[in-house]
Amino acid sequence: MGELSPCCGTNRSYFWKLLACFVVYVLFGAVVFSAVELPWEMKMRRELDRMKSSFLLEHSCLLEEQLDAFLSTVLDANNYGISALRNASNDQNWDLPSSLFFVSTVLTTTGYGHSVPFTSGGKAFCMVYSILGIPITLLLLTSLVQRLMFYVYWAPITYIHMQWGLSVNTVARIHAVVTGLIVIGCFFLLPALAFMNMENWDYLQSLYYCFISLSTIGLGDYLPGKSGRHPSLQHLYKIAIACYLAVGLIALLIVLESFYELRELQRFVALIMGRPDREKQLHVMEKEVAITASKLEAEGLDDCGAEGRSADEPTPETAGQPPAKQ
Repeated sequence: MGELSPCCGTNRSYFWKLLACFVVYVLFGAVVFSAVELPWEMKMRRELDRMKSSFLLEHSCLLEEQLDAFLSTVLDANNYGISALRNASNDQNWDLPSSLFFVSTVLTTTGYGHSVPFTSGGKAFCMVYSILGIPITLLLLTSLVQRLMFYVYWAPITYIHMQWGLSVNTVARIHAVVTGLIVIGCFFLLPALAFMNMENWDYLQSLYYCFISLSTIGLGDYLPGKSGRHPSLQHLYKIAIACYLAVGLIALLIVLESFYELRELQRFVALIMGRPDREKQLHVMEKEVAITASKLEAEGLDDCGAEGRSADEPTPETAGQPPAKQ
């Protein structure tokens, strides 16, 4: 048997180091969340027990088992998006706009969990619908992002490289950072202001909702359309949020793809994955720029040819006249 190449051993070493860093990162996150959230949870538990005991003392005719059964029913209904509070929104969870919002969260794998099917038929249809719909959605998003990358990534980089003479790698870095800042402003910072106006949230809560939604984490602790503000706009509001999720996810994928095209990141991925064609991957950007330049030049020649043909076409006044003699 042949010996393993040094490159293979190096890639394996990088993989185990990355795995160790990931495990440490997971443990670090668990420790931080536990330290921050556990005291608040214990405080809420004590407060809830105190309020429950006080309520039973004030209503001695009510048994604790009866109160527990009532609270269990209310909590079960709340898990299905139905609130027993008087000041809660009376909007239905399964009208057409709400169903469209639910479908958008399912197909984009956001899954807030605020509205879930509670009938057997609805649960069965949700499974079948998701099995077919999620792969189609991912395929459509991938195809759309690849098409948009030519116009929002390769074309600007090629133009700046050819016009200003900057290196392709430098332009790619600048373009990735600028694109990321634009997406952060247009799909995180500005929408957070809009959610502040429509919901009973502060700016941090609104920004948190935007991040959790577009990253498809979808914890479901903040849900739009539950505040009761602007009731006449609730249906349009939910449709707008569904569109926001779709367009924002596409923009976020474009940013990720832009950073992935950077040579430094591809070098790092090549070290982890152990691909044998590393040299080829290091020059992918130059080849893409050359292809993009040829496409742009071809489009320019086609436009010039079209203008030349339109200039040589006979006008109605000259149509039918013999050509002028030389």
